[in-house]
Amino acid sequence: MSARIGVAVMAAALALYIVLVGQRAVIFLASGDPVGVAMGIALIVLPAIAVWALGRELWFGVRAQRLGRLLEDEDALPEVDVAVRPSGRIVRSEGEVLFPRFRDDVTAHPDDWRAWYRLGLAYDAAGDRRRAREAVRTAIRLEKDDDGS
Repeated sequence: MSARIGVAVMAAALALYIVLVGQRAVIFLASGDPVGVAMGIALIVLPAIAVWALGRELWFGVRAQRLGRLLEDEDALPEVDVAVRPSGRIVRSEGEVLFPRFRDDVTAHPDDWRAWYRLGLAYDAAGDRRRAREAVRTAIRLEKDDDGS
């Protein structure tokens, strides 16, 4: 639930940012000065990019969460006995020990979105967020392909 609160706060901050920057953009555009007009255009383009990026991240989160719920409903989430910190995060050294098991599962079943999702969880537990996101994106793509078949 705290992640949703964080997302809501970030979305509200982005909305406030867009309003304030939009006001400045109008002022710069109305100035008629070539530099002011260029700055006004930039102030319109940059918030549009921010909205696109936020929307893309939110959509990724929604799709990843849906896959997690599907795995949970199938009782297919990995069950591992590892130490966790008070925050609930897995102790990194223990997450790294689990990684080979999930990597081997993906190697054995490269078209199984469930294996890729579990690999993403293992990468996340090991602290490798970039690879975790890549693995979950692959899981999302494979699950989408399964639905389309």
